[in-house]
Amino acid sequence: MINPLGRRNSDRAKASVPFPSLDGQAQECLGVEIAPSSRGFRSLPAVSLLYNRRMQDVLRLFATCPKGVNDLLAAEVGAFGGSPTYESAAGVAFTGTLEAAYRACLWSRVASRILLPLAELEVGSADDLYEGGRAFPWEEHFSAGVTMAVDASGRTGPLTHSHYAALKVKDAVVDRLRDLTGRRPSVDLRRPDIRINLRLNRGRGTLSLDLSGESLHQRGYRLDRGEAPLKENLAAAILIRAGWPRVAADGGPLVDPMCGSATLPIEAALMAADVAPAIFRTHFGFLNWKGHDGRLWERLQEEARSRGQEGMERRRVIVGYDSDRRAVRGALANLARAGLAGRVHVERRDLSSLSPPEGAGGRPGLLVANPPYGERLGRADELRGVYAELGDVLRTRFQGWRAAVFTGDPDLGKAMGIRAVKINNLYNGPIRCRLLHFDVREEHGIVPRRHEGPVSEGTAAAPIPGMFANRLRKNIRTIGRWAKRNGIECYRVYDGDIPEYNLSVDIYGSWIQVAEYEAPARVQENKAAARVKEALEAISDVLAVPGERIVFKVRRRQRGVDQYGKHGDSGHFIEVGEAGFRFLVNLTDYLDTGLFLDHRPTRAMIGSLAKGRRFLNLFCYTGTATVFAAGAGARFTTSVDLSRTYLDWARRNMDLNSLAGPAHRFVRADCLRWLEKERGRYGLIFLDPPTFSASKGMVETLDVQRDHVRLVTAAARLLDEDGTLLFSNNRRDFKMDRDSLAGLHVEDITGDTVPRDFARNPRVHNCWRITRKD
Repeated sequence: MINPLGRRNSDRAKASVPFPSLDGQAQECLGVEIAPSSRGFRSLPAVSLLYNRRMQDVLRLFATCPKGVNDLLAAEVGAFGGSPTYESAAGVAFTGTLEAAYRACLWSRVASRILLPLAELEVGSADDLYEGGRAFPWEEHFSAGVTMAVDASGRTGPLTHSHYAALKVKDAVVDRLRDLTGRRPSVDLRRPDIRINLRLNRGRGTLSLDLSGESLHQRGYRLDRGEAPLKENLAAAILIRAGWPRVAADGGPLVDPMCGSATLPIEAALMAADVAPAIFRTHFGFLNWKGHDGRLWERLQEEARSRGQEGMERRRVIVGYDSDRRAVRGALANLARAGLAGRVHVERRDLSSLSPPEGAGGRPGLLVANPPYGERLGRADELRGVYAELGDVLRTRFQGWRAAVFTGDPDLGKAMGIRAVKINNLYNGPIRCRLLHFDVREEHGIVPRRHEGPVSEGTAAAPIPGMFANRLRKNIRTIGRWAKRNGIECYRVYDGDIPEYNLSVDIYGSWIQVAEYEAPARVQENKAAARVKEALEAISDVLAVPGERIVFKVRRRQRGVDQYGKHGDSGHFIEVGEAGFRFLVNLTDYLDTGLFLDHRPTRAMIGSLAKGRRFLNLFCYTGTATVFAAGAGARFTTSVDLSRTYLDWARRNMDLNSLAGPAHRFVRADCLRWLEKERGRYGLIFLDPPTFSASKGMVETLDVQRDHVRLVTAAARLLDEDGTLLFSNNRRDFKMDRDSLAGLHVEDITGDTVPRDFARNPRVHNCWRITRKD
């Protein structure tokens, strides 16, 4: 007989345990042989097993979190390889492998606990809870020699006291293991080897193994918690809500003017450096579980250590201040334990002397603060001046910055005198708090409120005259200087930064292309047109470009031929430069210009890999990647596209750079069909198909999600043994089917190929480096 966890009962002596009566099917399910109790036979409450190691590669799991961050947790779970099944205020239920569960324990920044549900009981009384708990095969999960604890929450029927319910489960577990083995687990409420979780609700009780062991907010670096500390996972949620990952990716600084024990600066530094939040912990609830896979866990830890070491090489300016000398001492000690001494700067400084950090080079960043709000450091009527001073400092010294202020008293937030552009509800334990988001520009400090009511959660403020022009000026100061410093002639200077002005603004030398993302039907046409008119006037004024050199387009969702079809017939090309090469672009006749600006780093990567190689450019478009490969010394290139127009354009780009010749051929063909027939070998292949295509010359349609395995497999067949395939597409919800590409090494390099001027839109494309496995 096989028990639910895969062990044969013949491998151990069958236990004769004085349990209440179970029918044969139930006894077989539990894997024990039941002897009648001296108390007689009584019906056992129904016990449903929720976990079976022998039959389940995919686990059902539940991750708990602070109220108000379940959507962030669901996104994390998906990134760890899990599949969220539902969200609630308490957390996220998901399915996933053991690796996904381990990754959640190691990498989740916002989760509190990761639970593995084991069984569900019908609970009508305390006896039902005891008997159901005693019937469960705990010996299949841990030995009698461990220490244990039981946490309980919820209520049902007569069980209204969670501590009493926890005691009944503890007694059931201890009695079962003692009767089976002659030994009993010890109870350790502080740091047990095994922690069991009981959740009571509506006549049922769920028994789970707490894989985390202790709350995941306890990272291991913070001993000095200061006055009224902020839990680490709530601090991480505040930073994510405030947009810190995007600011950090753009090289922006972070300032916390009231840092206390430095929880926010430390979490910000760990996030920016890609350090696993639980890497400092030595204790988890699964380490003494019989289902633990030590090799898998060690591999994941080693991966985390490697990522952290690499990330620590990326320096970010992160600064914390506090007026309390003792708080600063504690913060410095916490920084040392987190391995961040010298990487995060903390010093004693009053709010009145706050200013942007010197090391930021004038670059705007994020100011995040958890000022006192009555529960911390004083009563509300004594704190209004603190909030007013914070608002004054933001307005006068942090123009262009973002700010996020976490408070339990919205009335105190109003004292800042700056209108919040967005508000999130979060909970600091039982206290309902608000995260107020500010875009610190002059108009937000001086324009009166349009209404006195609060901004609705998740919504932006109404547009203010001059808002677009001010943002464009700021972007020219930052992105424009970056482009000039790096010799970039064509770049995106605005990308829908303000929702009310949903435009992209691209600079092509002395020309400007403005594309409006089609407004939703709910936006009145006359209002949308007025905003476009205002934006075009601001662009001409701020960028000092005459109106005749500004080209305006409207982008709508495109499919098939329309995406690359002709929309005009001016035949007007302009010549622009990139990395020493020259290219022809057409701003008027096509939706796209002939030079994808977001692929700038990808083209540079192609140039760095192409020397001495045979290069293949599939769906070559206007041949810009071929120019980079040939210009870098590729000894032979092949460019394939079905469009005669784009192949002619590609030839002109090669001619423009004096690269045309017999070593560089152009093939007009359906790429899928051509790949099936080609027998040549290539050291470098660039595969950049459209998201969808139904061109007339194609035998069948192309859908990059549906067809990518076929495309990648066919292209990889042409690779040299040490060759590289770069695969890119711009489908925002693209999912790479790694399992169907088992013979290839597939690495996601999207983060390395999205340039700074597209940082607001990190899903503008995805890019993968693919090589043969040894």
